[in-house]
Amino acid sequence: MPDTPAEDLVKQWESVQARLRQQLVEEDTEDWQTRPGFLGLQRVGGVDLSFIKGDDVNACAQLVVLSYPGLEMLYEDSQMVTLTAPYIAGFLAFRETPFLLEALQRLQRDQPALLPQVVFVDGNGLFHYREFGLACHLGVLSGLPCVGVAKNLLQVQGVYKNEEHQSQKFGTQLRLDMQHTQGLPSGNSLQQIAALQKGGDSFPLTAASGKVLGKALRSSDRSSKPVYVSVGHKISLDTAVRLTHSCCRYRVPEPIRQADCRSREYLRVRFPAADIGSKQ
Repeated sequence: MPDTPAEDLVKQWESVQARLRQQLVEEDTEDWQTRPGFLGLQRVGGVDLSFIKGDDVNACAQLVVLSYPGLEMLYEDSQMVTLTAPYIAGFLAFRETPFLLEALQRLQRDQPALLPQVVFVDGNGLFHYREFGLACHLGVLSGLPCVGVAKNLLQVQGVYKNEEHQSQKFGTQLRLDMQHTQGLPSGNSLQQIAALQKGGDSFPLTAASGKVLGKALRSSDRSSKPVYVSVGHKISLDTAVRLTHSCCRYRVPEPIRQADCRSREYLRVRFPAADIGSKQ
C-alpha cells in the first residue's frame, strides 16, 4: 500500500533530522562556558512564537537579546509570520525554525555586535523522540550555542509523568542525585534535606537506554514546578542547567520569558479583540 503524503513527509523530515543530528555538538565549545560565573558571557538570546487562539498559522516570531548577567534588554525583533508546514508531533522545528533563524540572520546582518552568544529556546533539545528537538535544529542551522527549556514534560524514551516522576520532583531522587554530584553525605537531617529543595536543584531525565537526555530543574526558589532543560547545540548539559538557573528571576529563564511576554504584547496591540495564546 503506497504511503500517504503525511507519511512521505514524516520520512523526509526524519531523514533531515538524522542528517543534522550528525552535526550536533553536545559539549562546551566556548571559553565563557567553563569560566567561573560565565566570565566573558555578555549577551543571551531568547526566542518564542505566540499565536492568536484559534489560529495556528499566523504567529508572532520573537527574538530578544539581554545583557548578562544583568538581564537587561539590548535588542528585540517582533515579526508576524505565516507558518506553512503542518504540525506533526516531534517535528515542531520544521514549522518554527525558519522564522527564528531569519530573526537571528537579520540581527547578524543589521547589528552583528548584538548577536547573542547563546540562545534559549522555548522547547526541547536532546530531550526528544529522536534526540533532535527544536533547540537542536536551531542550534545546528545557526551555529550558535542553544539551550532547550520546556515548561511541560515530554513523555519520551521511557520518561513518563507518573507517580515516580512526581515523587522525584524535589524529593528522594533529587536528594540522591545531589548527594552523588555534590558529595553530600546520606542520612542527613531534615534541615540538610530542606537545603536541597531550592533554586538550582535538579534531577536527571534518563531514557530507558540509560542515557541522560536532560534535567528537571527547580529554576527559582519562587516556583515549585520544574522546567526541563536539555542540550540544544555547542553546550554541555551541566553547563546548560547552571546557565538556565543563573538566568531565572522566576520559573522560566528571562530570555524566554521576555520573548513570550513581548510577542504576546505585539499581538495584543495589533489584534486587541483577539484571545492571545502561546505554544505549550
